[in-house]
Amino acid sequence: MSSWAIVALVAIVIWGVVETVRARAGIITDEDGNQKIAPRDEPGSLAEIEAARREVIELKERVKVLERIVTDGNSSDAREQARIAAEIEALRALPAMKEDKSE
Repeated sequence: MSSWAIVALVAIVIWGVVETVRARAGIITDEDGNQKIAPRDEPGSLAEIEAARREVIELKERVKVLERIVTDGNSSDAREQARIAAEIEALRALPAMKEDKSE
C-alpha cells in the first residue's frame, strides 16, 4: 500500500469519527453549510430546561438580596445606626444596673 493510500485511509477514518461525534451531540448542518444543534423534542428535557430557568431566576433574586445585605451592612450609615442602637441598649441597661446596686 502506498503512503498516499494510507494517508487517505487515515483521513477517511478521522472524518468518520468526527461525523459520528457530531451526530451523537446533535449537531446538524443546514442547507447553507452552517452547523447548529438540533432541537430535541423530548418533553422531559423541556420540563428540565424550564425548571432550570426558574431556579436560575430564584438564585439571581437570592444573590440580589445577599448583595444588598452585604453592602448595606458595611455602609457608613449602617455602622452609625448599629453604633446608635448599641448606645441605646447600653443606656437601657444602665437604670437596671443602678437598681441592682441600690438593693
